[in-house]
Amino acid sequence: MPELKSKPLFQSLAPAGPVANPAAADRLQEALTEAAAADGWSDTLTAAWPALAPVSGASPYLTGLMRRRPAHLRRLLEGDPAESLARILAEADALDGEPDDVRAPLRVLKADLHLLTALADLGGVWNLDQVTDALSRFADAACRAALCAVAAEQRARGRLISPPDDSRGPVPGLFGVAMGKHGANELNYSSDIDISLFFEPRLTTLALAEGVEMQDFANRLGKGIATLLSERTADGYVFRVDLRLRPDPSSTPPVVAAPMALAYYESVGQNWERAAFIKARPVLGDLRAAGRFLKALTPFVWRRSLDYAAVLDIQAIKRQIHVHKTGEGLAAAGANLKLGRGGIREIEFYAQTQQLILAGRDPALRTPRTIEALFALADAGHIPRAVADELSTAYVELRGLEHRVQMLDDEQTHRLPEDAERRAAVAALAGGSDLSVFEAHVEALLARVNARYGELFEGGEDLDSSYGSLVFTGVENDPETLETLKRMGFSEAASVADTIRAWHHGRIPATRTERGRELFTRLAPRLLEAVARSGAPDDAFRRFAVFFSGLTAGVQVQALFLNQPKLFEMVVGVMAFAPRLARTLGRQPAALDGVLDARFLADLADDTGLTEQILREAGETEDFEGAMNAVRRLHREQMFRIGIHALTGRAGAEAAGRAYAALADAAMRTLSPAALAETVRLGGAFPGAVAVVALGKAGSREMTAGSDLDLMTLYEAPPEAASTLKDWTADVFYARFTQRLIAALSAHTAEGGLY
Repeated sequence: MPELKSKPLFQSLAPAGPVANPAAADRLQEALTEAAAADGWSDTLTAAWPALAPVSGASPYLTGLMRRRPAHLRRLLEGDPAESLARILAEADALDGEPDDVRAPLRVLKADLHLLTALADLGGVWNLDQVTDALSRFADAACRAALCAVAAEQRARGRLISPPDDSRGPVPGLFGVAMGKHGANELNYSSDIDISLFFEPRLTTLALAEGVEMQDFANRLGKGIATLLSERTADGYVFRVDLRLRPDPSSTPPVVAAPMALAYYESVGQNWERAAFIKARPVLGDLRAAGRFLKALTPFVWRRSLDYAAVLDIQAIKRQIHVHKTGEGLAAAGANLKLGRGGIREIEFYAQTQQLILAGRDPALRTPRTIEALFALADAGHIPRAVADELSTAYVELRGLEHRVQMLDDEQTHRLPEDAERRAAVAALAGGSDLSVFEAHVEALLARVNARYGELFEGGEDLDSSYGSLVFTGVENDPETLETLKRMGFSEAASVADTIRAWHHGRIPATRTERGRELFTRLAPRLLEAVARSGAPDDAFRRFAVFFSGLTAGVQVQALFLNQPKLFEMVVGVMAFAPRLARTLGRQPAALDGVLDARFLADLADDTGLTEQILREAGETEDFEGAMNAVRRLHREQMFRIGIHALTGRAGAEAAGRAYAALADAAMRTLSPAALAETVRLGGAFPGAVAVVALGKAGSREMTAGSDLDLMTLYEAPPEAASTLKDWTADVFYARFTQRLIAALSAHTAEGGLY
């Protein structure tokens, strides 16, 4: 084979497009011409300028890099791009010392890497794979350098005693896994990096000095790595580091013990977390320990068999994204190229949701890279080849546009600018001179992707919202979802999203089981839609949260709500407009059990056998307190039933008043004999009779939900009883009966109170 010769970058660059800002280009040319003349590289600049001018006119960030470091620009222009990349990576790997020693050099190397990849990308020298691979490889090197520096600092302080050249890494047992695009070697131009840090206690303990607490040490190390890479200095920053893609990040430390993480994923791991680990890759620290960890996760990520509910839950990851099959509303101005309709996420989810369902039984589908996954699915016959071709082409183009948006100011943004002038700068970097043509092309691209996305699982359960996307996967709030929640009328959209995500994580009993979480995935969008339609979304959601969090188990209730949408709407209405009923459900969620009774919607005037049921169930208990609790359970359900009838207009005020009075009568008729029997049990029998008389609203059968009971007890006893019973008098006996009746009707037990 002929020997491949290196070629200077400036000889390969093609003009990126029109000059969007000639004045800015002229200023940069003047500054670089002066520097080039002084250092003898004017010919290089002259040859490269047709490609540099469009960049300088569109990107203030890249213009600043070239202006501040002309010598670095010259070195990159006169070097072969592959060799320049190898040099940058080698210099990063060669960095030595503590954080203060590597902080500035890492940032200079990042600036060189950014300038190199931008010029090679915009000049047509590198394709998307080469650009993202270069960015990802530098991220790897930067992470390794950061760990070595932080470990060296801990070693200098005597806390870490393992040798720096230990074959298991700077800290034996501690490792980092690259997630997301970094893990798949698909890092974007101004991306943050998602690193999940873990440690094996068995190994890490042996590397620490006596008395050093392992978890505290690991946390210091993790925070030190993140600070070293993300801290902004005069030289800029290296990468924004996100450590939250770990088990339940709100309640776990920055660095998680591997056994604890494995237990979490085995017990409450969610399908979106399975999707996240499709792209996971060992990147720093003890790589052998990282390999063992990911191997142990294989059964979690790639499940060989899935029941119908699990498949529905995976499909729900896709269906929660709002789809306009006609492409309506897809405007270029302000379009979110990553998270918006027709964006990159839709292509990624198109592949990942099917990988989760199918790749457990077919390892050939287990690739972390999006385009490779699309073609693997096509090769296996799961999607048409034409769809794989169309989506992969769109993916390359959307990622290219995403990079150009980020090149403007090195911001972690995925939106095309709202401002027309800045949008024209993106168009220029993409090689377009006519903004209207560029916008029409972008809108058609987004519409094509959105249409293909809408075909996925077509005909399945509809989980999107008429208000927009409702996505609660991941560890941070989805911006499109926050906008949807605001349109729904929530004043604290982020708080609502955080609450929903916490429920998805199984932090309440209702979602602690896998089945409960699968049902909640389907219930969540319906809940938010119903709450929005109530007209009082903040109050309704807050009260529903109290009720839902109080459920001891949620499968039955969630299944009921999903199968009885009208009932669900009714309950949400209670939360919005009936604070008393909402408090009842919040304090005693079991009140909802009465809804399952076929008599729940019967007319309040009908004889439903309520009194007989209360008497029967109370009579089946073993003692006085058991009777009190039995009455309270049925009373609670009936109070809720009457309140619902009144709230929904099924019953007027007069009918409700009679129903409340009838319920009070049933409670008194049940608890009066129970109180009398308890009085006899404690003190013996007394001859005579006693009557309970209802006064006030109870007497006139005009009670309300908040009415008290005004009662009077009357007794009759034979005169001779006082002379034959030395221990009792009528006054004492019936006074004690009255006291026990009052307690039976008003005392709070485990089942609540009555009146």
